Amino acid sequence: MSKTVRIMLATLLVSVLTLVLGMGCSSSPSSDLGIVNEAWEIIFRDYVDGDSLDANALQQGAIRGMVKALDDPYTAYLDPDICKFSMSNLQGKFEGIGAHVAVKDEQVIIVAPIPGSPAAKAGIRAGDKILEVDGKSTAELSLAEVVLLVRGPKGTPVNLLVLHEGDTEPEEIEIIRAEIKLESVHFEMKGDIAYINITHFSARTNEELDPVLDSAVKRGATGIILDLRRNPGGLLTAVVDVVSHFLKEGVVTTMVDNQGEQTILSVKPQKTTTDLPIVVLVDSFSASGSEVLSGTLQDYHRATIAGSKTFGKGSVDILRHLSDGSGLYITTGRWLTPDGHLIEGKGIEPDYELELEGEAAIQWAIDYLKSGKQVKLRDAVASG
Repeated sequence: MSKTVRIMLATLLVSVLTLVLGMGCSSSPSSDLGIVNEAWEIIFRDYVDGDSLDANALQQGAIRGMVKALDDPYTAYLDPDICKFSMSNLQGKFEGIGAHVAVKDEQVIIVAPIPGSPAAKAGIRAGDKILEVDGKSTAELSLAEVVLLVRGPKGTPVNLLVLHEGDTEPEEIEIIRAEIKLESVHFEMKGDIAYINITHFSARTNEELDPVLDSAVKRGATGIILDLRRNPGGLLTAVVDVVSHFLKEGVVTTMVDNQGEQTILSVKPQKTTTDLPIVVLVDSFSASGSEVLSGTLQDYHRATIAGSKTFGKGSVDILRHLSDGSGLYITTGRWLTPDGHLIEGKGIEPDYELELEGEAAIQWAIDYLKSGKQVKLRDAVASG
């Protein structure tokens, strides 16, 4: 994936967008606001149909114009209705079609339908481009706006016009929305190897993972496959908790803000920990939190990373509320791996690049773990 390609990942259960605001070298926010005020006064003083002017609509239009001028795929303004709806987040269930989405090359795409979801049953595939939602083009919409169009009450239909990867003609697909209950951790023993698939990082991920690791140890696991392929990220607190099951101490990630200040997030004590050898499977859709996890375990030589280069989404995203109930998502910093590697726009390079997919990649990981190859912990952790 090109380093110049700016990409964004989110899920249909939460619209996670960011806004990057920079200061020009020859102007200040106050002087720019003065010009905006001048234009505002002229419009209300001189516009021929003054009685038709809607101050709220003009304010929202001005904000959207500023956001669009940033030319940043992470940038979004959410009007009050959308902002309120978007506040339902990664708590384990939502109503919609059940799919992870992204913006890549200015096009909204399906990262992966959730297994067993209405999207999966209706024929939605990974890599699908969403061209229209209920007849409305997505060309000029932000990711948040597309997400909120697709989501809706269970039992109601939504029509997506999608272009399947490799096809030349789009297909219209009707999907009946449902309540999507999400388990983020899926586990099975493959012989004496524990296979753990984490699909996203939610408020429930850590409590789901704890009994899984306990069960793996009790069942005599000799190694762990941690599958983060098509994992779009999620709550950073959950990522820190997951990492903390595999490291005794150390830095998980460092956040650098727009002033260059650093905030360090470190390993937290967990009920169940393990020093079993690990293979982490990643792909080009492993993003955000899954990149933090992969990068941390790689830097500490705690796991072998296998697959393809990851997405490259390493920004700190915060929702800022405006007084009318609308909001802006704003990037307040960038995540760095423990060794100081920037994730944003770079991604995580795997230790072993694989062309294998699906079960073939899992079998590679099993064979690797059974080969007796071990990754050596970094001294700082080994002594902990």
